[in-house]
Amino acid sequence: MNDLTESAAALRGLPPSCGPVRLIAVDGHAGSGKSTFATRLSAELTGAPVLRLDDLASHEQLFAWVERLTTQVIEPLSRGASAHYAPYDWTLRRFTAPRPLPAAPVVIIEGVGAGRRALRPYLARLFWMDRGAEESWERGRRRDGPGQSSFWDAWTTAETRHFAADPSRPFADALVTERQVGYVIRTGPLTTARTDQTVTQGDRVSPPY
Repeated sequence: MNDLTESAAALRGLPPSCGPVRLIAVDGHAGSGKSTFATRLSAELTGAPVLRLDDLASHEQLFAWVERLTTQVIEPLSRGASAHYAPYDWTLRRFTAPRPLPAAPVVIIEGVGAGRRALRPYLARLFWMDRGAEESWERGRRRDGPGQSSFWDAWTTAETRHFAADPSRPFADALVTERQVGYVIRTGPLTTARTDQTVTQGDRVSPPY
C-alpha cells in the first residue's frame, strides 16, 4: 500500500457522477503540479484514464473548449459509451486524429479550468492544487524555457480573467499542497461546509512538477 491508496479507495467508493463514471477533476494554476498529481492518482487507480485539457484547448481558444468537452467527452460518458476527442497539436496548431477515452469507473480530467461552473454538475470530486498563481507561473516558465515567454505572457492574462469570472477553488472538495516529499491534502471550502476533517498524505516520489 502506498500513500495515495486511501484517496484512491475513497474515489472508487463515490457514487457515479456522469453516467456510470466517477469524473474526478484536478484544477489549479498553470505550473501548480496538476499533471504530476493526476498521473500519480491514475496509477493508484490502476491506470484510470486521464484527459488533459491541454488537448482540448488551442492557441485561439485557451478556455473556450467547453463545447468540445461536452460533445466529445461528457455526452458519450454520460451514456456509458467510450468518448473520442481530437487532441490539439500545439506545434502544428491544429487538431489531430481522435483518441478514445473509455467510460471507466473513474476518469480524471486535469487542467486549468477543470473545476469550472459548466463541468461541476458532472464531477464526483474536485481537487485544487493549492499553490499561488505567481509561484505556479514561475515554475511553468522555468519548465518551458525562454522560448515560450510570449505564450506565457498571454496565458497568465487569460488565466487571470478566467478565474476572476469562473473560480474553481471555492468549490473544491480537497486542497492539495505539494511538499518537497509528498502532498498534504486538506478538505476544501466545499467539503468544509459539510464536515470538519483534515487528511494528510505523503507521496515518496517528488519530481519538480
